[in-house]
Amino acid sequence: MKILIVNTYDSGGAANACLRLHEGLLQVGVDSKALIKRKEKPLPQTFKFQKTYNRINKFQILKEKVILFFRVMGILNKPKASQNQLFLKQRQSGLELFSFPQSEFDITCSPLYQEADIINLHWVANFLDYESFFRKNTKPVVWTLHDMNPFTGGEHYLERFLEVDASGNPISRVLSELEKRIFKENLALKFRAIQSASNISVVAPSKWLKHEAQNSKVFKSKKTYCIPYGINAEVFKPREKNYSRDILNIPKDKIVILFVADSISNHRKGYSYLKNALDIMQREDVVLCAIGRKKSALESVMNTIELGSIYDERLMSMAYSAADVFVIPSLMDNLPNTVLESLMCGTPVIGFPIGGIPDMIQEGENGLLTKTISSLALLETIESFIETRDTYDRVSIREKAVNKYDLEIQADSYIELFKTILKK
Repeated sequence: MKILIVNTYDSGGAANACLRLHEGLLQVGVDSKALIKRKEKPLPQTFKFQKTYNRINKFQILKEKVILFFRVMGILNKPKASQNQLFLKQRQSGLELFSFPQSEFDITCSPLYQEADIINLHWVANFLDYESFFRKNTKPVVWTLHDMNPFTGGEHYLERFLEVDASGNPISRVLSELEKRIFKENLALKFRAIQSASNISVVAPSKWLKHEAQNSKVFKSKKTYCIPYGINAEVFKPREKNYSRDILNIPKDKIVILFVADSISNHRKGYSYLKNALDIMQREDVVLCAIGRKKSALESVMNTIELGSIYDERLMSMAYSAADVFVIPSLMDNLPNTVLESLMCGTPVIGFPIGGIPDMIQEGENGLLTKTISSLALLETIESFIETRDTYDRVSIREKAVNKYDLEIQADSYIELFKTILKK
């Protein structure tokens, strides 16, 4: 059984989840290879996609090189921005990524594609060309969803909210007529490309994303499964709290709230809700520990420690272990890796009751869910946790997480699915 995992990048949240599955499959002896458009890491059995050209394209390539030469020499003007580029520039700031279903890449030309028994698509934005791929594809496809993009008009999340208002409540988003038109056109293209393909199975890591996919125009006729992400339990495990705080220079006498986000300007990440909650709380014994690119906006938050970006997973496990609680204020999310990582390290989690987060949090056992989406609700939940934090059993949190999210459990579920598909 030869599996080809396809993903645009080898870094980022979706890439981490994708490559953890790849790692889990390799560990149990499956012939798994990963085809990556932009490869940066020297990971086992991962390969950068090599763009190939046929003879028909040679004249076009030469023409493009000549045009580029004249542009560099200043003889020709730069081309006008495409309609797609103009649309992306006009989008409101703070929105999640948007990507179109067209691509100049042909995955079916790769020798790795040709030798595989099953193609496992993952996060393939700006890599998969829907129209040509599904017209040429002859292999069974398992599409692992990491967000909503495969079945939307281009948005990776159908965001309902923009910013937070002065009272700490979400501001509803209103779509423009241009957005509605672009969404409709892209969705129609995806539907046409996928609807005629009978060999597609869909996997969603969370119950929420499975439900959204099943009720979408694109995937409503496809078989959809729910298989949660897997985490390496030997990497993400509890570390001694005081030692972890020493390593990261975090005070031992403070209640530590951990927040992780590469971008705090992204509305979907919900940082504004957490900031408002902490501004109201104003407790000297509470410190916010933030991981991600350092931002000046964090400087206004009382008692904040910015650790910057952390790329080493073992050091990340120390950050989770050093914290009393991990807070994820996302307004929409699938099955965030950060929540799984925190639980694997035995650290409770607080989040909004959205997306796949309720799949992971058992109220009062390994964390808390807010009653509503607002800064006040988040504040009340954080304060409730602080009052009862000694009742959380970190050993039990860890054990239950391992029993549900260990890499081998995820790999076994996929192997069973792959075998079922190949039997047909």
